Amino acid sequence: MNDTQNKEKERVILISCQLPKDEDDSFLYSLDELVSLTKTANGEVLVILTQKRDRIHPATYIGKGKLEELVQLEEELEPDIVIFNGELSPSQNRNLSKVIGARIIDRTQLILDIFAQRAKSKEGKLQVELAQLQYLLPRLTGKGVEMSRLAGGIGTRGPGETKLESDRRHINRRIVDIKQQLSSIVSHRERYRDRRKRNQAFQLSLVGYTNAGKSTIFNRLTEAGAFEENLLFATLDPTTRKVALPSGFQALLTDTVGFIQDLPTSLIAAFRSTLEEVTEANLILHVVDSSSPDHVNHEKTVDKLLKDLNVEGIPVLTIYNKKDEVTESFVPSYNEEMMHISALQKADIQALISKIENLMKKEMQTYHIFLPSSEGKLMAQLKQETIVEDTTFIEEKEGYEIKGFYFDNSKLAQHIQNRTHS
Repeated sequence: MNDTQNKEKERVILISCQLPKDEDDSFLYSLDELVSLTKTANGEVLVILTQKRDRIHPATYIGKGKLEELVQLEEELEPDIVIFNGELSPSQNRNLSKVIGARIIDRTQLILDIFAQRAKSKEGKLQVELAQLQYLLPRLTGKGVEMSRLAGGIGTRGPGETKLESDRRHINRRIVDIKQQLSSIVSHRERYRDRRKRNQAFQLSLVGYTNAGKSTIFNRLTEAGAFEENLLFATLDPTTRKVALPSGFQALLTDTVGFIQDLPTSLIAAFRSTLEEVTEANLILHVVDSSSPDHVNHEKTVDKLLKDLNVEGIPVLTIYNKKDEVTESFVPSYNEEMMHISALQKADIQALISKIENLMKKEMQTYHIFLPSSEGKLMAQLKQETIVEDTTFIEEKEGYEIKGFYFDNSKLAQHIQNRTHS
Protein backbone atom coordinates (compact mmCIF):
# COMPACT_ATOMS: atom_id res chain seq x y z
CA MET A 1 0.00 0.00 0.00
CA ASN A 2 1.21 3.50 -0.75
CA ASP A 3 2.65 5.38 2.22
CA THR A 4 0.31 8.31 1.62
CA GLN A 5 -2.68 6.05 2.22
CA ASN A 6 -1.42 5.22 5.71
CA LYS A 7 -1.36 8.89 6.70
CA GLU A 8 -4.29 10.89 7.98
CA LYS A 9 -6.55 12.07 5.18
CA GLU A 10 -6.42 15.74 4.22
CA ARG A 11 -9.68 17.67 4.48
CA VAL A 12 -10.76 19.08 1.13
CA ILE A 13 -13.28 21.53 -0.35
CA LEU A 14 -13.95 21.05 -4.08
CA ILE A 15 -14.91 23.95 -6.39
CA SER A 16 -16.34 23.65 -9.90
CA CYS A 17 -17.91 25.98 -12.47
CA GLN A 18 -20.53 24.80 -14.96
CA LEU A 19 -20.26 26.66 -18.26
CA PRO A 20 -22.98 26.79 -20.97
CA LYS A 21 -21.13 24.09 -22.98
CA ASP A 22 -21.28 21.64 -20.04
CA GLU A 23 -24.35 19.40 -20.07
CA ASP A 24 -25.73 18.54 -16.63
CA ASP A 25 -24.84 14.83 -16.81
CA SER A 26 -21.25 15.37 -17.96
CA PHE A 27 -20.76 18.16 -15.39
CA LEU A 28 -21.97 15.90 -12.56
CA TYR A 29 -19.78 13.07 -13.80
CA SER A 30 -16.78 15.42 -13.93
CA LEU A 31 -17.45 16.24 -10.27
CA ASP A 32 -17.68 12.53 -9.40
CA GLU A 33 -14.35 12.05 -11.12
CA LEU A 34 -12.80 14.91 -9.12
CA VAL A 35 -14.04 13.22 -5.93
CA SER A 36 -12.39 9.94 -7.06
CA LEU A 37 -9.15 11.75 -7.88
CA THR A 38 -9.20 13.38 -4.43
CA LYS A 39 -9.80 10.00 -2.75
CA THR A 40 -6.92 8.49 -4.74
CA ALA A 41 -4.65 11.31 -3.49
CA ASN A 42 -5.71 10.52 0.12
CA GLY A 43 -8.12 13.42 0.53
CA GLU A 44 -11.50 13.52 2.29
CA VAL A 45 -14.12 15.70 0.58
CA LEU A 46 -15.93 17.92 3.09
CA VAL A 47 -18.15 19.82 0.67
CA ILE A 48 -18.53 20.53 -3.05
CA LEU A 49 -19.19 24.12 -4.11
CA THR A 50 -20.56 24.68 -7.63
CA GLN A 51 -21.52 27.71 -9.67
CA LYS A 52 -23.12 28.23 -13.10
CA ARG A 53 -21.32 30.92 -15.10
CA ASP A 54 -21.16 32.13 -18.69
CA ARG A 55 -17.36 32.05 -18.42
CA ILE A 56 -14.66 31.44 -15.84
CA HIS A 57 -13.95 34.61 -13.81
CA PRO A 58 -10.56 35.81 -15.15
CA ALA A 59 -9.33 36.97 -11.73
CA THR A 60 -10.72 34.44 -9.24
CA TYR A 61 -12.20 31.53 -11.29
CA ILE A 62 -15.51 31.87 -9.37
CA GLY A 63 -17.60 35.01 -8.93
CA LYS A 64 -17.44 37.45 -5.99
CA GLY A 65 -20.52 36.07 -4.18
CA LYS A 66 -19.36 32.46 -4.47
CA LEU A 67 -15.88 33.46 -3.28
CA GLU A 68 -17.42 35.04 -0.15
CA GLU A 69 -19.34 31.78 0.41
CA LEU A 70 -16.07 29.85 0.11
CA VAL A 71 -14.38 32.10 2.68
CA GLN A 72 -17.23 31.46 5.13
CA LEU A 73 -17.06 27.69 4.51
CA GLU A 74 -13.33 27.77 5.14
CA GLU A 75 -13.83 29.47 8.51
CA GLU A 76 -16.49 26.91 9.42
CA LEU A 77 -14.88 23.67 8.16
CA GLU A 78 -11.15 24.48 8.41
CA PRO A 79 -10.07 22.48 5.34
CA ASP A 80 -6.43 21.68 4.60
CA ILE A 81 -6.83 22.24 0.91
CA VAL A 82 -9.17 23.72 -1.73
CA ILE A 83 -9.19 22.01 -5.15
CA PHE A 84 -10.55 23.67 -8.29
CA ASN A 85 -11.98 21.48 -11.08
CA GLY A 86 -10.05 23.21 -13.84
CA GLU A 87 -6.60 24.68 -14.45
CA LEU A 88 -5.97 27.90 -12.54
CA SER A 89 -3.84 30.60 -14.13
CA PRO A 90 -0.92 31.96 -12.05
CA SER A 91 -2.83 35.21 -11.43
CA GLN A 92 -6.01 33.39 -10.34
CA ASN A 93 -3.97 31.33 -7.89
CA ARG A 94 -2.32 34.46 -6.47
CA ASN A 95 -5.63 36.33 -6.14
CA LEU A 96 -7.35 33.39 -4.43
CA SER A 97 -4.43 32.93 -2.02
CA LYS A 98 -4.97 36.49 -0.74
CA VAL A 99 -8.42 35.61 0.65
CA ILE A 100 -8.18 31.84 1.29
CA GLY A 101 -5.89 30.52 3.99
CA ALA A 102 -5.95 26.85 2.95
CA ARG A 103 -3.62 25.52 0.28
CA ILE A 104 -5.03 25.97 -3.23
CA ILE A 105 -4.43 23.56 -6.11
CA ASP A 106 -6.18 22.81 -9.39
CA ARG A 107 -7.19 19.62 -11.17
CA THR A 108 -3.91 19.48 -13.08
CA GLN A 109 -1.83 19.63 -9.89
CA LEU A 110 -4.03 16.94 -8.35
CA ILE A 111 -3.44 14.58 -11.30
CA LEU A 112 0.29 15.35 -11.27
CA ASP A 113 0.35 14.59 -7.55
CA ILE A 114 -1.30 11.19 -8.09
CA PHE A 115 1.22 10.41 -10.81
CA ALA A 116 4.00 11.33 -8.37
CA GLN A 117 2.58 8.78 -5.89
CA ARG A 118 2.15 6.05 -8.48
CA ALA A 119 5.49 6.27 -10.36
CA LYS A 120 7.73 3.37 -9.41
CA SER A 121 10.34 3.11 -12.18
CA LYS A 122 13.16 5.61 -12.67
CA GLU A 123 11.62 6.65 -15.99
CA GLY A 124 8.17 7.16 -14.49
CA LYS A 125 9.55 9.31 -11.67
CA LEU A 126 11.56 11.42 -14.11
CA GLN A 127 8.58 11.91 -16.41
CA VAL A 128 6.36 13.05 -13.53
CA GLU A 129 9.01 15.40 -12.18
CA LEU A 130 9.46 16.90 -15.65
CA ALA A 131 5.72 17.50 -15.98
CA GLN A 132 5.55 19.05 -12.50
CA LEU A 133 8.49 21.38 -13.11
CA GLN A 134 7.07 22.47 -16.48
CA TYR A 135 3.78 23.21 -14.72
CA LEU A 136 5.53 25.09 -11.91
CA LEU A 137 7.85 27.22 -14.06
CA PRO A 138 5.34 29.83 -15.32
CA ARG A 139 3.81 29.99 -11.83
CA LEU A 140 6.96 31.16 -10.06
CA THR A 141 6.89 34.68 -8.71
CA GLY A 142 9.66 37.07 -9.64
CA LYS A 143 11.53 36.26 -6.42
CA GLY A 144 11.38 32.53 -7.02
CA VAL A 145 9.79 29.91 -4.77
CA GLU A 146 11.37 28.03 -1.91
CA MET A 147 9.86 24.61 -2.32
CA SER A 148 11.69 23.48 0.81
CA ARG A 149 9.03 25.21 2.90
CA LEU A 150 6.27 22.96 1.53
CA ALA A 151 5.02 20.69 4.26
CA GLY A 152 4.04 17.78 2.03
CA GLY A 153 0.57 16.51 1.17
CA ILE A 154 -1.71 16.67 -1.85
CA GLY A 155 -0.24 18.80 -4.61
CA THR A 156 3.27 18.92 -3.11
CA ARG A 157 4.61 15.42 -3.76
CA GLY A 158 7.35 14.94 -6.31
CA PRO A 159 9.92 17.70 -6.73
CA GLY A 160 8.79 19.36 -3.48
CA GLU A 161 10.10 16.42 -1.51
CA THR A 162 13.61 16.94 -2.92
CA LYS A 163 13.71 20.27 -1.05
CA LEU A 164 14.61 22.22 -4.18
CA GLU A 165 15.25 25.86 -3.41
CA SER A 166 14.12 26.74 -6.84
CA ASP A 167 14.65 29.80 -8.90
CA ARG A 168 13.98 29.76 -12.62
CA ARG A 169 17.57 28.93 -13.54
CA HIS A 170 17.69 26.00 -11.15
CA ILE A 171 14.41 24.58 -12.51
CA ASN A 172 15.50 25.11 -16.12
CA ARG A 173 18.78 23.29 -15.44
CA ARG A 174 16.88 20.42 -13.82
CA ILE A 175 14.48 20.22 -16.80
CA VAL A 176 17.44 19.96 -19.21
CA ASP A 177 19.03 17.28 -17.00
CA ILE A 178 15.79 15.22 -16.84
CA LYS A 179 15.30 15.45 -20.62
CA GLN A 180 18.84 14.13 -21.18
CA GLN A 181 18.25 11.19 -18.82
CA LEU A 182 14.88 10.42 -20.47
CA SER A 183 16.48 10.60 -23.92
CA SER A 184 18.90 7.83 -22.90
CA ILE A 185 16.02 5.69 -21.53
CA VAL A 186 13.97 6.25 -24.71
CA SER A 187 16.93 5.12 -26.84
CA HIS A 188 17.14 1.92 -24.79
CA ARG A 189 13.41 1.30 -25.25
CA GLU A 190 13.67 1.85 -29.01
CA ARG A 191 16.46 -0.75 -29.19
CA TYR A 192 14.22 -3.13 -27.24
CA ARG A 193 11.34 -2.45 -29.65
CA ASP A 194 13.62 -3.12 -32.64
CA ARG A 195 14.68 -6.43 -31.10
CA ARG A 196 11.03 -7.43 -30.61
CA LYS A 197 10.35 -6.58 -34.26
CA ARG A 198 13.31 -8.68 -35.41
CA ASN A 199 12.03 -11.57 -33.32
CA GLN A 200 8.62 -11.23 -35.02
CA ALA A 201 6.82 -10.90 -31.69
CA PHE A 202 3.07 -10.23 -32.02
CA GLN A 203 2.44 -7.20 -29.83
CA LEU A 204 -0.79 -6.41 -27.98
CA SER A 205 -1.38 -3.11 -26.17
CA LEU A 206 -3.99 -2.55 -23.47
CA VAL A 207 -5.42 0.98 -23.51
CA GLY A 208 -8.41 2.55 -21.81
CA TYR A 209 -9.77 5.14 -19.45
CA THR A 210 -8.29 5.06 -15.97
CA ASN A 211 -9.88 2.44 -13.67
CA ALA A 212 -11.49 0.56 -16.58
CA GLY A 213 -9.89 -2.68 -15.35
CA LYS A 214 -6.84 -2.91 -17.64
CA SER A 215 -4.50 -4.18 -14.93
CA THR A 216 -6.99 -6.83 -13.83
CA ILE A 217 -7.28 -8.09 -17.42
CA PHE A 218 -3.48 -7.87 -17.79
CA ASN A 219 -3.00 -10.02 -14.68
CA ARG A 220 -5.59 -12.59 -15.76
CA LEU A 221 -4.03 -12.91 -19.21
CA THR A 222 -0.39 -13.04 -18.09
CA GLU A 223 -0.47 -13.90 -14.36
CA ALA A 224 2.02 -11.07 -13.92
CA GLY A 225 0.84 -9.63 -10.61
CA ALA A 226 0.72 -5.97 -11.73
CA PHE A 227 -0.66 -3.52 -9.14
CA GLU A 228 -4.43 -3.74 -9.23
CA GLU A 229 -6.77 -1.62 -7.13
CA ASN A 230 -9.99 0.35 -7.45
CA LEU A 231 -8.14 3.66 -7.66
CA LEU A 232 -7.50 6.03 -10.52
CA PHE A 233 -4.07 5.64 -12.17
CA ALA A 234 -3.30 2.39 -10.30
CA THR A 235 -0.85 1.62 -13.13
CA LEU A 236 1.63 4.23 -14.27
CA ASP A 237 4.71 2.41 -15.51
CA PRO A 238 4.18 0.32 -18.65
CA THR A 239 4.66 -3.42 -18.13
CA THR A 240 5.17 -6.01 -20.87
CA ARG A 241 4.65 -9.75 -20.35
CA LYS A 242 4.11 -12.86 -22.46
CA VAL A 243 0.58 -14.18 -22.93
CA ALA A 244 0.06 -17.80 -24.02
CA LEU A 245 -2.69 -18.31 -26.63
CA PRO A 246 -4.73 -21.55 -26.91
CA SER A 247 -2.49 -22.85 -29.71
CA GLY A 248 0.62 -22.37 -27.56
CA PHE A 249 1.77 -19.34 -29.57
CA GLN A 250 3.06 -16.58 -27.28
CA ALA A 251 2.30 -12.91 -27.85
CA LEU A 252 3.59 -9.87 -25.92
CA LEU A 253 1.05 -7.82 -23.95
CA THR A 254 1.78 -4.28 -22.69
CA ASP A 255 -0.29 -2.53 -20.01
CA THR A 256 -0.31 1.28 -20.32
CA VAL A 257 -1.20 4.25 -18.11
CA GLY A 258 -4.92 5.02 -17.94
CA PHE A 259 -6.27 7.98 -19.88
CA ILE A 260 -8.54 10.67 -18.41
CA GLN A 261 -10.51 13.65 -19.67
CA ASP A 262 -8.45 16.85 -19.78
CA LEU A 263 -5.22 14.99 -19.06
CA PRO A 264 -2.66 17.76 -18.44
CA THR A 265 -0.81 18.66 -21.64
CA SER A 266 2.53 18.49 -19.83
CA LEU A 267 1.78 14.89 -18.80
CA ILE A 268 0.88 13.82 -22.34
CA ALA A 269 4.14 15.34 -23.54
CA ALA A 270 6.18 13.78 -20.72
CA PHE A 271 4.65 10.32 -21.20
CA ARG A 272 4.64 10.44 -24.98
CA SER A 273 7.57 8.01 -25.33
CA THR A 274 5.80 5.56 -22.99
CA LEU A 275 2.47 5.89 -24.79
CA GLU A 276 4.20 5.36 -28.12
CA GLU A 277 4.41 1.67 -27.17
CA VAL A 278 0.82 1.63 -28.46
CA THR A 279 1.90 2.75 -31.95
CA GLU A 280 4.05 -0.41 -32.24
CA ALA A 281 1.16 -2.78 -31.47
CA ASN A 282 -0.23 -5.32 -33.93
CA LEU A 283 -3.55 -5.29 -32.05
CA ILE A 284 -4.95 -2.76 -29.57
CA LEU A 285 -7.20 -3.96 -26.75
CA HIS A 286 -9.37 -0.98 -25.75
CA VAL A 287 -10.84 -1.67 -22.30
CA VAL A 288 -14.03 0.22 -21.38
CA ASP A 289 -15.77 0.22 -17.98
CA SER A 290 -19.31 -0.74 -19.06
CA SER A 291 -20.64 -0.03 -15.55
CA SER A 292 -19.75 3.67 -15.83
CA PRO A 293 -22.62 5.99 -16.79
CA ASP A 294 -20.11 8.04 -18.77
CA HIS A 295 -18.54 5.17 -20.71
CA VAL A 296 -19.30 6.81 -24.09
CA ASN A 297 -17.21 9.88 -23.16
CA HIS A 298 -14.48 7.58 -21.85
CA GLU A 299 -14.31 5.88 -25.24
CA LYS A 300 -14.18 9.24 -27.02
CA THR A 301 -11.37 10.46 -24.73
CA VAL A 302 -9.25 7.38 -25.46
CA ASP A 303 -9.99 7.55 -29.21
CA LYS A 304 -8.93 11.22 -29.26
CA LEU A 305 -5.67 10.54 -27.42
CA LEU A 306 -4.88 7.63 -29.76
CA LYS A 307 -5.51 9.95 -32.69
CA ASP A 308 -3.16 12.53 -31.13
CA LEU A 309 -0.50 9.80 -30.96
CA ASN A 310 -1.06 9.12 -34.70
CA VAL A 311 -2.30 5.60 -33.99
CA GLU A 312 -3.95 4.67 -37.27
CA GLY A 313 -4.50 1.47 -39.19
CA ILE A 314 -4.00 -0.82 -36.17
CA PRO A 315 -6.88 -3.26 -35.52
CA VAL A 316 -8.79 -2.56 -32.28
CA LEU A 317 -10.74 -5.00 -30.12
CA THR A 318 -13.08 -3.12 -27.75
CA ILE A 319 -13.47 -4.97 -24.45
CA TYR A 320 -16.46 -3.81 -22.41
CA ASN A 321 -15.41 -4.87 -18.91
CA LYS A 322 -17.36 -5.20 -15.61
CA LYS A 323 -20.47 -6.78 -17.17
CA ASP A 324 -21.33 -8.08 -13.68
CA GLU A 325 -21.82 -4.46 -12.54
CA VAL A 326 -23.55 -3.12 -15.65
CA THR A 327 -26.90 -1.29 -15.58
CA GLU A 328 -29.81 -2.07 -17.88
CA SER A 329 -29.26 1.22 -19.71
CA PHE A 330 -25.85 0.10 -21.05
CA VAL A 331 -25.62 0.08 -24.84
CA PRO A 332 -22.25 -0.65 -26.48
CA SER A 333 -21.01 1.80 -29.08
CA TYR A 334 -20.87 0.35 -32.57
CA ASN A 335 -17.60 -1.49 -33.08
CA GLU A 336 -16.76 -4.14 -35.62
CA GLU A 337 -14.84 -6.14 -33.03
CA MET A 338 -16.08 -6.10 -29.43
CA MET A 339 -16.68 -8.30 -26.39
CA HIS A 340 -18.62 -7.82 -23.15
CA ILE A 341 -16.82 -9.54 -20.27
CA SER A 342 -16.06 -9.59 -16.58
CA ALA A 343 -12.32 -9.80 -15.97
CA LEU A 344 -13.13 -11.73 -12.79
CA GLN A 345 -14.77 -14.63 -14.65
CA LYS A 346 -12.38 -17.29 -15.89
CA ALA A 347 -14.64 -18.33 -18.79
CA ASP A 348 -14.72 -14.74 -20.07
CA ILE A 349 -10.92 -14.48 -19.97
CA GLN A 350 -10.64 -17.77 -21.91
CA ALA A 351 -13.11 -16.42 -24.48
CA LEU A 352 -11.03 -13.23 -24.73
CA ILE A 353 -7.82 -15.20 -25.33
CA SER A 354 -9.55 -17.21 -28.08
CA LYS A 355 -10.87 -14.00 -29.64
CA ILE A 356 -7.36 -12.48 -29.65
CA GLU A 357 -6.01 -15.59 -31.39
CA ASN A 358 -8.80 -15.47 -34.00
CA LEU A 359 -8.04 -11.81 -34.72
CA MET A 360 -4.35 -12.70 -35.04
CA LYS A 361 -5.20 -15.31 -37.66
CA LYS A 362 -6.83 -12.61 -39.78
CA GLU A 363 -3.40 -10.93 -40.00
CA MET A 364 -1.67 -14.22 -40.95
CA GLN A 365 -1.36 -16.59 -43.92
CA THR A 366 -2.50 -20.23 -43.83
CA TYR A 367 -0.09 -23.08 -44.47
CA HIS A 368 -0.36 -26.83 -45.09
CA ILE A 369 2.99 -28.67 -45.20
CA PHE A 370 4.58 -32.09 -44.72
CA LEU A 371 7.57 -32.52 -42.39
CA PRO A 372 9.63 -35.71 -42.08
CA SER A 373 9.83 -36.91 -38.47
CA SER A 374 13.61 -36.33 -38.60
CA GLU A 375 13.04 -32.56 -38.67
CA GLY A 376 12.16 -32.18 -35.01
CA LYS A 377 13.94 -28.83 -34.70
CA LEU A 378 11.79 -27.23 -37.42
CA MET A 379 8.69 -28.78 -35.86
CA ALA A 380 9.56 -27.11 -32.53
CA GLN A 381 10.08 -23.77 -34.32
CA LEU A 382 6.68 -24.04 -36.00
CA LYS A 383 5.01 -24.60 -32.64
CA GLN A 384 6.80 -21.60 -31.18
CA GLU A 385 6.62 -19.11 -34.08
CA THR A 386 3.38 -20.03 -35.88
CA ILE A 387 -0.13 -21.05 -34.87
CA VAL A 388 -0.31 -24.83 -35.41
CA GLU A 389 -3.95 -25.83 -35.91
CA ASP A 390 -3.61 -29.51 -36.76
CA THR A 391 -0.82 -32.11 -36.72
CA THR A 392 -1.40 -35.56 -38.26
CA PHE A 393 1.24 -38.34 -38.33
CA ILE A 394 1.34 -40.08 -41.73
CA GLU A 395 2.75 -43.54 -41.01
CA GLU A 396 3.58 -44.58 -44.59
CA LYS A 397 5.50 -41.32 -45.16
CA GLU A 398 7.09 -41.29 -41.68
CA GLY A 399 6.30 -37.66 -41.10
CA TYR A 400 3.72 -35.08 -40.12
CA GLU A 401 1.12 -33.21 -42.09
CA ILE A 402 0.81 -29.80 -40.43
CA LYS A 403 -1.79 -27.07 -40.92
CA GLY A 404 -1.57 -23.63 -39.38
CA PHE A 405 -1.04 -19.89 -39.72
CA TYR A 406 2.15 -17.86 -40.13
CA PHE A 407 3.21 -14.25 -40.61
CA ASP A 408 4.49 -13.68 -44.14
CA ASN A 409 7.36 -11.55 -42.79
CA SER A 410 8.49 -14.18 -40.26
CA LYS A 411 11.84 -15.96 -40.30
CA LEU A 412 10.07 -19.24 -41.14
CA ALA A 413 8.08 -17.83 -44.06
CA GLN A 414 10.53 -19.00 -46.73
CA HIS A 415 10.80 -22.50 -45.21
CA ILE A 416 7.02 -22.80 -45.15
CA GLN A 417 6.53 -21.50 -48.69
CA ASN A 418 9.17 -23.95 -50.02
CA ARG A 419 7.37 -26.89 -48.40
CA THR A 420 3.77 -25.93 -49.11
CA HIS A 421 1.64 -29.07 -49.43
CA SER A 422 0.10 -29.41 -52.87
